[in-house]
Amino acid sequence: MEEEKKIERLRAIIDESAYTVILSGSGMMAECGYMGMKTPEKAYEIEKTYGVSPEDIFTSVYYNNRPAEFFKFYRNEVLQGDVDTSETFRTAARMEQKGRLKCIITGNIYEYPQKAGCRNVINLHGSIYENICPHCGRKYPLKYIKASKKVPLCEDCSRVIRPQVALFGEMMDSRLMTKATWEIENADTLILLGTTLDSEVFSKYIKYFEGRNLVIIHKEHHHSDGRADLVIWDEPRNIFTKLGY
Repeated sequence: MEEEKKIERLRAIIDESAYTVILSGSGMMAECGYMGMKTPEKAYEIEKTYGVSPEDIFTSVYYNNRPAEFFKFYRNEVLQGDVDTSETFRTAARMEQKGRLKCIITGNIYEYPQKAGCRNVINLHGSIYENICPHCGRKYPLKYIKASKKVPLCEDCSRVIRPQVALFGEMMDSRLMTKATWEIENADTLILLGTTLDSEVFSKYIKYFEGRNLVIIHKEHHHSDGRADLVIWDEPRNIFTKLGY
């Protein structure tokens, strides 16, 4: 099927759907201009610079025992993802305003959908914009973390501030997992953007989808694509901007 026909079909699916949910994967970070730390190129660069892999340094072990090194990495690498959003999410926000989109579930920590105006968003891995003192509970904005020289300390009790993001090896927030599962169970259309059915982040949720339309939009072909009802191999922004919302 030609891409133009696929876009027409996607528009029809969305218009006829009573409950559409989007899963926003790591490919959407690249679309916003940030190369995720788990991409082979970036992981190699990090290991060369810091002497350890991202999976080793972006952990609670480093946060608790080597906070200066953790926050150097956090500011120099992780916070580089604090960039503008994409046209895909701006289209999604308009879809939401028109009642065509119920929820976005994302694995990134940069609030790209919210920056575009989306309201009902589940951030499975937390957000860089939420930072809390684990001792007294005082909250701090992202700019406080960025401005700290070495380790950001609470102004009230001098404890190390904790970014509210999921670190490698940590348990997921069960409340967010329950919410994400509920959204997918109730969806009759599920759209995967920049991710696959075998995604390490999303596969455990996708299995609960029992709706009518499973749609995948991403750049690369994947062996699991055949399980979807509609697949478009392209950057999501090239497709969403043509939907007419």
